[in-house]
Amino acid sequence: MNMRGKKAGRWDLLVILLILQGVGAIYGGGTMVIDPSGELLGTDTSILKNWPVDSFLIPGIILLLVLGVLPLVVASGMIKRWNWALAEKLNLFPALHWSWAFSLYIGFALIIWINVQMYVLSGVGIVHLGYVALGLAIQAVAVLPGVQKNYSK
Repeated sequence: MNMRGKKAGRWDLLVILLILQGVGAIYGGGTMVIDPSGELLGTDTSILKNWPVDSFLIPGIILLLVLGVLPLVVASGMIKRWNWALAEKLNLFPALHWSWAFSLYIGFALIIWINVQMYVLSGVGIVHLGYVALGLAIQAVAVLPGVQKNYSK
């Protein structure tokens, strides 16, 4: 038991959504880092004409770390309820565990990332709609009263 009697280690929908996000972004970001030309993703750098980079390396690193590794760290924080001093300093919701706040941040980051991607590509694909829906789902589930109660301190 942890956090005023609440059970640590509980897997809930929010944790599952964060894990799905993390795994998908590690795959996509890792692929971009391994092959910055985009060939492994079935594309090429010509789609970056509206972007200030000429390869997928920098976007791949950002995707890998911010939308890949971080969601898995947050999911781990939700399961184990471990303390992280830096995350607590960035927690805009001090009555709730830092991992809950970071789940909201990840939802926003994903929505922003996909919108920037749609701008860069000058188009919208079904995958974009799916990831915007995932970002919205992360946020919607996070703000449910029962979920907030589960992550209250």
